[in-house]
Amino acid sequence: MVESLFSGEFLALSGAAIAALAGIGSAIGVGVAGEAAAGVVSEDPNKFGQVLLLQALPGTQGIYGLLIAFLVMVKVGLLGGDGMIELTMVQGAGIFAAALPIGLVGIFSGIAQGKAAAAGIMLVGKKPSELAKGMLFAAMVETYAVLALLVSFLMLNSIQV
Repeated sequence: MVESLFSGEFLALSGAAIAALAGIGSAIGVGVAGEAAAGVVSEDPNKFGQVLLLQALPGTQGIYGLLIAFLVMVKVGLLGGDGMIELTMVQGAGIFAAALPIGLVGIFSGIAQGKAAAAGIMLVGKKPSELAKGMLFAAMVETYAVLALLVSFLMLNSIQV
């Protein structure tokens, strides 16, 4: 029983789940930015479009995690194939490890980007002409999510199944 619990297939699918956890960071980040956006829009409803753009930025980490989760599921044959292929423990552990960067970085960068976006939203609330600066502050955090996505993607593609 223990042997089947920690099979290569189990580890690979656990990796897909870990990658999808990046959505936690996005949900929290979008929520934090949304709270700030609601405050600004309550004062000036005409700023809705500007603050919505900033609120959406932290959502990308969840998309990156979902992308890696889908790639894992395709790689192991769970999606778009003849069924799941047999994996060795080493292959499963490799896939699990490949999902860790985007899963973990996605959680923390999504939260951090939400805080940066909320600050940008407050900036737009006081100085609407400074939207580009507010977006740049939030986009700086995005850099690390993109790097984690790249690491996960390269690691995943280097695993032979």
